[in-house]
Amino acid sequence: MKELCGMLEMLGAVNPQSYIQSGNVVVGGAVSAEAMETAIEADKGFRPRVMVIPADVFLEIVAKNPFAEPEGKLLHIWFASTAFTFDQGKADSIREESEALHIGARAVYLHAPKGIGRSKLAAKIERLAGVPCTARNMNTVRKLLEMLDA
Repeated sequence: MKELCGMLEMLGAVNPQSYIQSGNVVVGGAVSAEAMETAIEADKGFRPRVMVIPADVFLEIVAKNPFAEPEGKLLHIWFASTAFTFDQGKADSIREESEALHIGARAVYLHAPKGIGRSKLAAKIERLAGVPCTARNMNTVRKLLEMLDA
């Protein structure tokens, strides 16, 4: 991640900070997803999918979390690349009774008390949204919020 932060600085990012080995990076300034993908491809030989979520959008999505302080690893937020139309009917047909789902304008919130790894719905959320998404559990989201405040 130190190497990634250095690469981002070369692209013009200000004070990039990474969180564990997850690919989560908080940066100041403006660096496009395409520029990051191209730089990583040139350096590493593969082109990852990069999603840049502006701080104001990230904060709005987190603020609209409808779940009151659930356990961090049991609530996941799928951050979508754009607004989307979600297939609620299909989601309801595969959702476990114990799971709670909420659809936002640019996010999907899933509370899965039995764990995300056992959720059939979790594996299909991006397809049901129809746009690229990236999921983070609330523990990671809270850490990213701390990094944004720093």
